[in-house]
Amino acid sequence: MKHNKLSFFESVTTFFDRAAALTDHPIGLLNQIKYCDSCYWFKFPLRNDDGSIEMIQGFRVEHSHHKLPVKGGTRYSEMVTEDEVKALAALMTYKCAVVDVPFGGAKGGIRIEPRRYTDIQLEKITRRYTVELAKKEFIGPGVDVPAPDYGTSSREMAWMLDTYVTLNPAQLDAAACVTGKPIAQGGVHGRTEATGRGVYFSLVQAMSYTEDMKKLGLTPGVEGKKMVIQGLGNVGYHAAKFLQEAGAVIVAVAEYDGAVYLPKGLDIDAVQEHRRETGTILDFPGAKNLAKNADALECECDVLIPAALEEQITAQNASRIKAKIICEAANGPIMAEAEEILKQKGIMIVPDIYANAGGVTVSYFEWLKNLSHVRFGRMSKRFEESSHKRVLAAVEKITGRSLSDKEWQAAMHGADEADLVDSGLEETMYNAYNDIRETMLTTKNCPDLRTAAFLSAINKIAISYQQLGIFP
Repeated sequence: MKHNKLSFFESVTTFFDRAAALTDHPIGLLNQIKYCDSCYWFKFPLRNDDGSIEMIQGFRVEHSHHKLPVKGGTRYSEMVTEDEVKALAALMTYKCAVVDVPFGGAKGGIRIEPRRYTDIQLEKITRRYTVELAKKEFIGPGVDVPAPDYGTSSREMAWMLDTYVTLNPAQLDAAACVTGKPIAQGGVHGRTEATGRGVYFSLVQAMSYTEDMKKLGLTPGVEGKKMVIQGLGNVGYHAAKFLQEAGAVIVAVAEYDGAVYLPKGLDIDAVQEHRRETGTILDFPGAKNLAKNADALECECDVLIPAALEEQITAQNASRIKAKIICEAANGPIMAEAEEILKQKGIMIVPDIYANAGGVTVSYFEWLKNLSHVRFGRMSKRFEESSHKRVLAAVEKITGRSLSDKEWQAAMHGADEADLVDSGLEETMYNAYNDIRETMLTTKNCPDLRTAAFLSAINKIAISYQQLGIFP
């Protein structure tokens, strides 16, 4: 059977159209939501050490201005295209709406392979990219706020911040022009692991419903469930780590150079250490090497977590997927034409515009921290501890029982920044899942969680446009 392959952006709009068909919003409003507001692509020169000049291609897409600023990562990859950046920007719009983060969606990218460049070259590229964005006002705390993505990290965000501050020396809130920064530059505790932790929270909540798990032949909870992780970058590693700590069994891990499989379970930290020492996850002691990265997707498991790049599950391999649940830790890992095959197999899909939203949620917290100019917990932590201490003393006096030092320390602890960030993320992910699930169950002809998530996002964005007076 021949399948016509959709582009990444076409796949996203296909998912959008399926949900939009369940609404009564006018076509003009739906088109306003669906298509990108601004697409900016540009080139700039890089002088190499040998004196040669290389032209660097950059992109920034702002998908929706229904709320400002717009928000989205900056990707460094040879595979960056305008279509990819448009798709990722659109997903960011829907993602923010699903978890009630008040941003529009955006995305950026530079078409380079970072491993081919020195740190000095990468700094030059990043700073020039930031200047190009600033020329057109595609960066700023109230306009457009980039963040890390595939191929970038807090280092690149620090370079972007420094460049922006150089161009805007008197701007009081300049630190909020990017998120995912180093802590010393205004970053927030918990941002590094936020997307992976969000994936963990999304699975914990999705697998907490007994009736839903019973349909899949599973018991509630993540403990004891066999899981496969594709991609051991920042997102995949932290998702695997938190799930393993909760009792999940990670039976296979895949990276760009191959995959390893161990039915009794892999120790994620040990795999990471092996990778640091050898440069690869392959030949991990006791594990079986799989010939191709994609082979891990087809392993027997309860939960498959694609945490690498988009377009990993297609019409060609969907029929061979054996998982009962797929949790999309990456953006767009399942193509629209593959989704129908997976649903026919009875596989539950926890969609990316929900499961991947931990990063932007904690980026929102960082942005708020930068605007308020005070770290979370600074004003309240000691007061909370003093209050808890008085309560514990009263409990000891009334009961006549003396608490141990360990009990005192645990009960007295006042929330610091990391505690508050994790608590806020947990609250956000749990509430968002419950909203999506309720939408699915109460909307006529709503077949799955992805359609429900898109439907929830569309309705929220539509209200914003209507309140702006743009549409009736």
